[in-house]
Amino acid sequence: MILLPIAAARRSRGFTLIELMIVVAVIAVIVAFAYPSYVDHVRKSRRAQAKADMVELAQLLERWHTVENTYEGFAAPFERSPREAAADTEQYQIGVAVDDANSFTITATPQRQQADDRCGTLTMNQAGVKTPDSPPECW
Repeated sequence: MILLPIAAARRSRGFTLIELMIVVAVIAVIVAFAYPSYVDHVRKSRRAQAKADMVELAQLLERWHTVENTYEGFAAPFERSPREAAADTEQYQIGVAVDDANSFTITATPQRQQADDRCGTLTMNQAGVKTPDSPPECW
């Protein structure tokens, strides 16, 4: 059996306060960079879902126009994105405005946490014109 000196036995009992503070500081730096990136990624995926819903509505409107020869009378099958979300958890409010027999505008207005998204309100019309067109990652 090997006996350690008392000083060596004390040193091997655990972490010192300095070592613990270094670990906490390293974790804080990692979180400071990772969390904003994570939040941005979540906003981007919610925006992608809203854009997909808008394109689907545009396709439904075009089908309606093919059959009825007008956009008037179209009723949107959903008004929120994601569609499965309850009214208190929706990320975008989606509206369809039929301007006349030959034009429409689909609008996706950000709600709740998505309101801080840099792209803001997304719109699309019958000609495929989409706003905002800047920054490029919005569409």
